[in-house]
Amino acid sequence: MDRPTRRLVFVAASLTLWTACAADSADPHRVAPALPACAPDSGGITLPEGFCAVVVAADLERPRHTAVADNGDLYVALNSSRTGSGGLMALRDTTGDGRADVRVRIDDHGGTGVEIQGEWLYSGRNDAVVRYRLEPGRLEPVSGPETVVGGLRAEGGHAAKPVEVTPEGDLFINMGSPSNACQREDRQSGSPGKDPCDEREQNAGIWRFDARRTGQTMADGQRFAAGLRNTVALARNPLDGELYGAIHGRDQLHQNWPDLYTVEESAELPAEELVRMDEGDDFGWPYCYYDQRQGSRVLAPEYGGDGREVGRCTEFEDPLVAFPGHWAPNGLAFYEGDQFPERYQGGAFIAFHGSWNRAPLPQEGYNVVFVPREGGTFGPDWEVFAEGFRGAEGEGDHRPTGVTAGPDGSLYISDDAGGTIWRVMYRPEGAGRR
Repeated sequence: MDRPTRRLVFVAASLTLWTACAADSADPHRVAPALPACAPDSGGITLPEGFCAVVVAADLERPRHTAVADNGDLYVALNSSRTGSGGLMALRDTTGDGRADVRVRIDDHGGTGVEIQGEWLYSGRNDAVVRYRLEPGRLEPVSGPETVVGGLRAEGGHAAKPVEVTPEGDLFINMGSPSNACQREDRQSGSPGKDPCDEREQNAGIWRFDARRTGQTMADGQRFAAGLRNTVALARNPLDGELYGAIHGRDQLHQNWPDLYTVEESAELPAEELVRMDEGDDFGWPYCYYDQRQGSRVLAPEYGGDGREVGRCTEFEDPLVAFPGHWAPNGLAFYEGDQFPERYQGGAFIAFHGSWNRAPLPQEGYNVVFVPREGGTFGPDWEVFAEGFRGAEGEGDHRPTGVTAGPDGSLYISDDAGGTIWRVMYRPEGAGRR
């Protein structure tokens, strides 16, 4: 029996069992289907003219970052919570309607990072990075987990481990700061900063490891970039091969230094930053922060600053783009596809998780922004691309956490508050809408 005949027999025999068995019986040559129809209301979010969305999955357990295989299969990092263990999940749409009708839980270790590189699926848990071997067309990994880097700090603040893996075999991991501003007494009013800040030795930066080796620890890594308080949004731009990140700025300027900052200033400062990282770069945390109003880094109050003094901050790198304070950038993706209009091609999308500490001003963020690439670089201009995540009452019903460009040019947005994943498509004539 020749191959085409065998395939027809297989399909006929297994059609009624496809949903239950898809993870094990996938055609290794399966390709992503045509674009599905959009939801009438784009799943409740607002997009620019010509764009629409379908809900891939809802009611997931705190989905963080996502990765999309060449055939459209989706891998999702699920963060742990008080009521669940989180883990790693694989999703597949077998009907072509855009909704994932097959779900396979790969493990139950919660985390934020997930990345596909070659035959490997990498998972960034809070305390380790592990990998699984994938087989073309098969949803569930065929082996793993193997620990690539273990023994990472998981206690204290900013423990999320987003990962970026390059084709050359570099593994980049965010090591967030365990504190707000490296004070002698964390988040306490008037407490001075530790100088030098000992937290920078193994935190508050990006570390590089060998993605091809297993059994590594912190001692095997090299610090690639320093002075980054917490870089949950981390990505390599395939157009220039450079590493980029969007940084969470520090908190509590007024609460800890009421004589220097008003409540309004504390709500607006400091900027969230989009940066490009070269090896050896230092972005100044905790000694300095970026003031988007003045357009420069200024000395932090824990180190003698008064909101205007620059001092040693001239030693550190500036951002490409400065966003409003406390929006919390959690996802970054560069758009390589050609489904979206030309102005989006080569640009960057950033998912903002939304603020919690801008009172008495309204809480802000909860959106996905677009930063065009112009003249070979990014910024300073940017625009809101997707919004409406907070719901009618503005209570943060959904909080964007991950953003990923799929191989067909669709854009996937995940939300770890409402447990939803959207697939955004460009349909200028409304084709395929229900």
